[in-house]
Amino acid sequence: MYGAVTYSLEDAEAGTTRLVLGGQLLVSSVGPFEQEIDRFDGEIAEIDLSGVDEMDTTGAWVVSRLANQHSSTITGASETATHLLKAVEVAGGDGELCPPVVPVWERVPLALGEKVYAARGGMLGVVSFLGAILVGFGSIIRKPSSMPFRAVVRQMEMVGVSALPIIGLMSFLIGIVIAQQGAVQLQQFGAETLTVNLVGRITLRELGVLMTAIMVAGRSGSAFAAQIGTMKLTEEVDAMRTIGISPIVQLVIPRILACTFMMILLGFYSSIVGIIGGAVIGQVALGIPFFTFLERIQEVVPLHDVWVGLVKAPVFGLIVALAGCYHGMQVKGNSEEVGIRTTMAVVSAIFAVIVLDAFFAVFFTEVGWG
Repeated sequence: MYGAVTYSLEDAEAGTTRLVLGGQLLVSSVGPFEQEIDRFDGEIAEIDLSGVDEMDTTGAWVVSRLANQHSSTITGASETATHLLKAVEVAGGDGELCPPVVPVWERVPLALGEKVYAARGGMLGVVSFLGAILVGFGSIIRKPSSMPFRAVVRQMEMVGVSALPIIGLMSFLIGIVIAQQGAVQLQQFGAETLTVNLVGRITLRELGVLMTAIMVAGRSGSAFAAQIGTMKLTEEVDAMRTIGISPIVQLVIPRILACTFMMILLGFYSSIVGIIGGAVIGQVALGIPFFTFLERIQEVVPLHDVWVGLVKAPVFGLIVALAGCYHGMQVKGNSEEVGIRTTMAVVSAIFAVIVLDAFFAVFFTEVGWG
């Protein structure tokens, strides 16, 4: 049959068998033959290839493997088949398919050392990145006309205006949850009216700006890393450097300024919407009139709680923007790196924000703004 492998088993001397092959030993046709010949239990003393019309690397590998298993002699091979057989002979190996398993007492220190070395390189990269940003700001101060105002306004729209609906909904629901859960616990002591204090202080001081920073990190920080990382892969960043445009000035600084400034507005907006959510649940579940709830907020919440939130907001925005832009600028190699760096940007930003929030809590308590 054309295109298929034909074979026959003939008796040879000393009770052995001679395998005569014909047809085309190709990757498309050698499979059925290999399965059938593997079921043969006898000894094959000789493999005759004189009837083979065509052979590729796969066919040569099957013949070579069969000859090695039975210690057979290959005869009748054409010049091309001989070259292929010699090539697959040196390609074979009896090495382990899987690498040896390193003992745990060696594997753990090695992994720890790699992490420490990677952290050292990461610290140097962060310092270098911060230095490049300072140089970029210095060039803008020397030449204000180089400031990309349109890029800043565009990023402010993306970071701030476009985030208003989702942050407003999140803050409104958080205010409802705080008021409802707080009222349930305070009712045990007959102090449900203190729900106003709870909602006002925790929203303005902590949760408003903290939840906003986490949302901005997941929404805008990841976008910064993905956008800049994709530009790195497509060599747009290198092209900017080639024509004399600073990527730090055009890509990084607009995002830092927009995120830092808009976090102040978004944090305050989130706190106000959270208080409104608490006032709604107060009206519905606690019997506290809506406007009475808001008036009571002004009486029980000290002004320094508002300032605490406003001081933390730009710092959180700066951290989120730096994390997103830094990891975006570190992308190299392949598209998988974009996903890895985007994840790292979000995780590192949220971690840094929570650590700084704990620091601010201790600091403001020490200075009398507790």
